[in-house]
Amino acid sequence: MHPKYLIVLIFISTVVSCSRNPYKATNKVYRDQSKTYAKLLRQYPVQDSVDNSPYFVGTTNFSIRRPNYVVIHHTAQDSCAQTLRTFTIPRTQVSSHYVVCREGMVFHMLNDYFRAHHAGISRWGNNTDINSSSIGIEIDNNGTEPFSESQMNSLLALLGRLKRAYNIPQGNFIGHADIAPGRKVDPSRQFSWKILADNGYGYWYDTTNVIVPPDFNAMQALRIIGYNVKDTGIAIQSYKIHFSPQDSTRIIGDADRKILFDLMQKYQ
Repeated sequence: MHPKYLIVLIFISTVVSCSRNPYKATNKVYRDQSKTYAKLLRQYPVQDSVDNSPYFVGTTNFSIRRPNYVVIHHTAQDSCAQTLRTFTIPRTQVSSHYVVCREGMVFHMLNDYFRAHHAGISRWGNNTDINSSSIGIEIDNNGTEPFSESQMNSLLALLGRLKRAYNIPQGNFIGHADIAPGRKVDPSRQFSWKILADNGYGYWYDTTNVIVPPDFNAMQALRIIGYNVKDTGIAIQSYKIHFSPQDSTRIIGDADRKILFDLMQKYQ
């Protein structure tokens, strides 16, 4: 067994089996903060942004906000242990709902209804606050290595649960590079989006018999899919990280036009 994997397994075993949980203190912070939010929700009718309490009439038709996107990342770190520590240190100000380790173990770090700090400055279509409407999943990977079969299997199982629980549309399973072109490149060109699409999480293309109209606008197609095309070069780069990872250029060629024309039909 690779020494790095052995270290991770030892860490995970320690977390699970030791009488003292190394995350006992941060778990208490999580519970306390959750209780604070619950208390605020209970008091919300008298703490509304508009102070017109005599005229408050509570509607009977409402529900809690539900996630509508899943954003996939790679951790850009060397182990699950390192990532879990990063996400439990207040000064980092970064978090995710789930972390999928190389061995396939999935750590749930935040209730799905809570807002994680995983997307940063980002945009997908007209949505400019992805953190408020998404679930963030971090995959234990340094960004230069293949993703293990175990973690891909665990990821697919997790995505299935999330899709069923929140009725997330197929097109709303996206990557960090998709929503933050130029700023982020995860989950890297090593990640197989086709495997996800084959299982109903995101779309993939089929250019068999595709005939591209002469007036086809590739940048408009990227915009329809969801990309921010303000900077065309980085928009193309992010599209290729996802759909054409073997191509590192920022040029739309004939093959890309076919891919984009086919994808546009799916995302419309």
